[in-house]
Amino acid sequence: MRIDLHTHSSASDGTDSPAELVRNAAAAGLDVVALTDHDTVAGHAGAVAALSGPELAGSGLTLVTGAELSCVVGGISMHLLAYLFDPQEPEFARERDLVRTDRFRRAEAMVERCRELGAPITWEQVLRIAGDGAVGRPHVASALVEAGVVPDVDSAFTGQWLANGGRADVRKHELDPFEAVRLVRAAGGVPVFAHPGAVKRGRTVSEQVIAELAASGLGGIEVDHIDHDGPTRARLRALAAELGLLTTGSSDYHGERKTVRLGAHTTAPEVYEALVDQATGAKPRSA
Repeated sequence: MRIDLHTHSSASDGTDSPAELVRNAAAAGLDVVALTDHDTVAGHAGAVAALSGPELAGSGLTLVTGAELSCVVGGISMHLLAYLFDPQEPEFARERDLVRTDRFRRAEAMVERCRELGAPITWEQVLRIAGDGAVGRPHVASALVEAGVVPDVDSAFTGQWLANGGRADVRKHELDPFEAVRLVRAAGGVPVFAHPGAVKRGRTVSEQVIAELAASGLGGIEVDHIDHDGPTRARLRALAAELGLLTTGSSDYHGERKTVRLGAHTTAPEVYEALVDQATGAKPRSA
């Protein structure tokens, strides 16, 4: 089985529509794909509808619904993947709405900072790039590429521009990860720490914090990820074994916005089964 548990659609900052993402996952030979847009479940309905359509009949593809939550602890930003939660659970839904709304304010403020730094981009341009998605930093990065300020999206995520603490960065409302773990579990979901060793994105949380999150209900850590080198993966795998956490692998696919492809990294079938066994808020859906 080929299982990719971290992807983004145009409902947040990917370029594939939810339906396109599901179809592309099947075409890429995946058996399981998780849709984990930033702080939103807006893409779930479109992905489920596509999974039930005639194009995917007989494909055997399974969809795992989820989201990627923006969190901060000790001044360090981190992301928490939430799988198979009940999207209607009111407390968790309210918190996601708050985070998503503040992404809009932050992106507009980042555009203004970029302009102050000499970048010829506009808010209208960023809104056009975002389309129906939840506007965020990747859309500002794409505007910088369009304007010829940087050669590609990754080059925008440096201290010169949009990286955490960068010249054009603006803080946004982010969840405390311990509260996020509680909310995900209360909604019947399974929380997994996304790319915990991605040092090129900025400061990373300590192993002590990961241990404390594990004691508070964290279900796993994402180990096999494009932003983790070999030694980092080995360290995280050993830490997960020590703490009794699941270890996932995934592409963090964003369509054409990033170069990584669907299925670039995958999760072992036994880990996937253990994750599904923990979930009570929703069940995977199959074509």
